[in-house]
Amino acid sequence: MAANSIPAELLDHHRASAVLLSDLSKIRKICGFTGSRALLVIRAESQHLLTDPRYAAQADGEVHNAEVIIGEGSFCSVLHKAQLLRGGSVLFESDHLTVAESAEWQEAFPAVTWLPGKQLLSGFMACKTNAEVGLMRKAQAITEAVFEQILDIIRPGQTEREIAAEIVYAHLCRGAERMAFDPIVASGPRSALPHARPTDRPLQEHETVLLDFGCVYQGYASDMTRIVALGTPADEVYQVHEVVYEAQSRALAAATAHMSASALDAVARRVITKAGFGSGFTHSLGHGIGLEVHEWPRVSKQAKSSLPPGATITIEPGVYLAGKFGIRIEDTVVLRERGCERLGSLARQLFIV
Repeated sequence: MAANSIPAELLDHHRASAVLLSDLSKIRKICGFTGSRALLVIRAESQHLLTDPRYAAQADGEVHNAEVIIGEGSFCSVLHKAQLLRGGSVLFESDHLTVAESAEWQEAFPAVTWLPGKQLLSGFMACKTNAEVGLMRKAQAITEAVFEQILDIIRPGQTEREIAAEIVYAHLCRGAERMAFDPIVASGPRSALPHARPTDRPLQEHETVLLDFGCVYQGYASDMTRIVALGTPADEVYQVHEVVYEAQSRALAAATAHMSASALDAVARRVITKAGFGSGFTHSLGHGIGLEVHEWPRVSKQAKSSLPPGATITIEPGVYLAGKFGIRIEDTVVLRERGCERLGSLARQLFIV
């Protein structure tokens, strides 16, 4: 869906006279604005970007495909002054608006019929242009370079928190805007917690460390997970890593545009279940990624959607054995008509330092 076709498609599909978009990621993709406060008003004949005086100069330099309106106070008051909503049916993002904000709008515009909508433009956001994929490749390249850099400092005695700090610093030094999320550094039995936060626990010889991190480069995110062993790990670690590696390999080989998200999840889940670790795979296979680190589509056994061409998703099977260790391997791919392509090139092996 091209940006200039958004108004007609949204308005026609929902029989609306206007659309209000409050999700900053959608606003950025449609008209280029990167500020932290904005509302995009889409009508059949026009698009208006509302923001406040802090962003006047920024909006003037960034915004395209929309007229900029700078106003103080609530967006309700700015809309009133601009006379952009005089009645009719107005579609809004109910999943990006608080109950209080919704009530304020309804009170301020009693003549409007409000149409709540969820996951508006999810397909548009999921399908990446070649330029977007290029920025994601750059983000991934930074993350992979940081991983290879920190292999030199992961040693027994260092704490999880110290390694996480090095990860953040190295990304910023290499040109990342910020981290896509707080790095996960989980060692030993803590690696069996899929979303463990770094602590002051020192790393120990012969245990594994789960490293999950990504950065943002010109708005677009990377996300990657690898396992590092400090010295020779136990045989069970090799066994589980091989199972997870095989599950991801099968999913990478099967992933293609138009297949169902649940079918892709099943490809990896069958491998892990057959190996006897099905109960240890406690999360979905992956998620969409782009301007947000977690976007539509979700790749899970419950998902009912199909995967669109051009979508960028993570493929990250894992097995977590409580009290022992956890193994996850994660990569980001772009879906094509005849398969998928990894955005990075880092080996998917068990790294031993």
